[in-house]
Amino acid sequence: MKTVLTSLERKHIHTEMPSWEFVDGIDAIHKNFLFKDFKEAFGFMAQVADIAEEMNHHPEWFNVWNRVEIRLSTHDSGGLTQLDISLAKRIDETYSSIKN
Repeated sequence: MKTVLTSLERKHIHTEMPSWEFVDGIDAIHKNFLFKDFKEAFGFMAQVADIAEEMNHHPEWFNVWNRVEIRLSTHDSGGLTQLDISLAKRIDETYSSIKN
């Protein structure tokens, strides 16, 4: 089981990943991603699915047409862990590779 992040570690999230936000009411972070169309959004989700499988850490997500919302939390640890931060960074790298 992973250890939840300390308050000091949480302060660095906005510095390292300013586009990820804390979720009200639960110990999680989330981010919305926009794409030109459904096909591009779905391709992004497929790439993230491969990363999630590799890391054995799976996001909660919601997709409507060209928008994907991702929420990360380590449920078996009861909140945010370094695993969530690592996955978020990989997700951001994937998004950047698509958008550039």
